Amino acid sequence: MPDHHSHGERHTHVHPRALRLGVCGPVGTGKSSLIALLCRELAGRLSLAVVTNDIYTDEDARFLRSAGVLDADRIRAVETGACPHTAIRDDISANLMAVEELEDDYGDLDLVLVESGGDNLTATFSPALVDAQVFVLDVAGGGDVARKGGPGIERADLLVVNKTDLAPYVGVDVAQMVADATVARGTRPVIGLSRLDGTSISELLSWVEATLDAHRTGALVPQDPGPMARHVHAHEH
Repeated sequence: MPDHHSHGERHTHVHPRALRLGVCGPVGTGKSSLIALLCRELAGRLSLAVVTNDIYTDEDARFLRSAGVLDADRIRAVETGACPHTAIRDDISANLMAVEELEDDYGDLDLVLVESGGDNLTATFSPALVDAQVFVLDVAGGGDVARKGGPGIERADLLVVNKTDLAPYVGVDVAQMVADATVARGTRPVIGLSRLDGTSISELLSWVEATLDAHRTGALVPQDPGPMARHVHAHEH
């Protein structure tokens, strides 16, 4: 007869692999600041680590270490030596090695944040590297950016319209920008985020925690947002 009690005990003590969450978006949209925010808010209750990507430097890693959001060794840098999207999509070996080394060094990790180097609107992570991905825009990039679409804007698991507190200074209608993004994304979530707005921060944290819960229960299936061209069927009637 199977020992149901011992099976249940084994299941209770299994710590699943960490959720690997990618953060991607154009240069200057606030990816590093968003990761620093998540680390500050979540480090008290989750075990975290970060992998950053820069072409020739470890500048983003140094920024996060200097911010004191995590122990310095929990923040590892990958120098891609090429376009950032290459290391998060085409040849993910350096990033995958950095993630797996962190998971080996800190066996109880709940969440590994992987930050892409700044790239264009077509850059997305390979689902072989991350379980879910966040695409980051900011209001300073222009209110029309969300309407321009692209795989990250349209199909990332979450779209963040960042730095909404700057909107009055750059002449952007945040509500319209979020509405345009929502049209582009259908049912996929959009968050207008400001580090000065506690409600938006809570919304972001709730999304991350719900995604972590889905990962732990096996309900999260990594999706590939592209890049890929839209299919147009000229023969449709």
